[in-house]
Amino acid sequence: MAKKRPQTKAKRPQLTDGEIPVVGAREPCPCGSGRRYKACHGRAAAHAVTELVQRPFEGLPGECDWVALRELVPAATVELTLREALPEGVPSVTLATVLPMAWPALRRDDGSVLIGLQNDTPSGDISRDLADTLQRALEAEPGTPVQGRRAPAEGPRLQDLLDPESSFEPVVHEGFEFWVPDAEHATPEVTASLERANAAAIPTVRLEGVDAAYWCRTPEKNHLRWVMPHPEEDLLDALARLHAAGRSGLGEGTRLVGSFRAHGLTVPVWDLPSEVGAQDVEKPAAEFAERLAAALAADAPLTPDERRARGGLTNRQVTLS
Repeated sequence: MAKKRPQTKAKRPQLTDGEIPVVGAREPCPCGSGRRYKACHGRAAAHAVTELVQRPFEGLPGECDWVALRELVPAATVELTLREALPEGVPSVTLATVLPMAWPALRRDDGSVLIGLQNDTPSGDISRDLADTLQRALEAEPGTPVQGRRAPAEGPRLQDLLDPESSFEPVVHEGFEFWVPDAEHATPEVTASLERANAAAIPTVRLEGVDAAYWCRTPEKNHLRWVMPHPEEDLLDALARLHAAGRSGLGEGTRLVGSFRAHGLTVPVWDLPSEVGAQDVEKPAAEFAERLAAALAADAPLTPDERRARGGLTNRQVTLS
């Protein structure tokens, strides 16, 4: 009998890590290794999905305002400047707190791009997810929304795409009419989404005299929520010094009630009487900023009263992210 020729398998083309597509966890890895995706290139992708970046907006101009717009402000927009020139046919890129139908991004009919900030993101790095959405929006057909997806583990972050020297100036809106340049011709779905969003929006104003401080009105009382860049432990010590000295308020009837922790930054919160508006706290906030700077510079150990004040502030701290 003639000998059977040994059967050889054709070699699969070898792919680089950047070319490996995402497939099901139990499917063969596209790299040709013969192993399942989850045991091969999927390991790095899974790690990227679960690894939480504590300060996703660190290094961006206006980090504190990024946090505020992500967690605290209902309706706001910011014009973004990219490191590279905008592609042909894209006149502008605008960051928005929320987009209609909770779209991650939208390429308008005129070619301009809107990016939504408050959407759920599939990985632990909001910056990478938003950068992926931005890149896809720049290439989308005019008049189409961009759907969410898991960003490639090796993809760029916002810090790689945005101009680090540009300004970051949020514009706070009373409602979401900025969604549609021509509301009369909006689709019924977008109109309904706009009405729901406007009904739920809390009146909010960004203070002019200090950075990243936002006044808001609620049915029972008003609040000032101020995102601060200082290291958390140093800031809590400084707030405790002022609180123990009776100097942590923003005027008569106001009270420092605690703080949020959001995306690696601390957000002190004050209760304000319902009759106190945003303009009323401009001067007190500027004066508080001076007191806080002095308290941050102090290096003496906390007194017993200051330690008690710090414990109270810590116990009332809530983590948003």
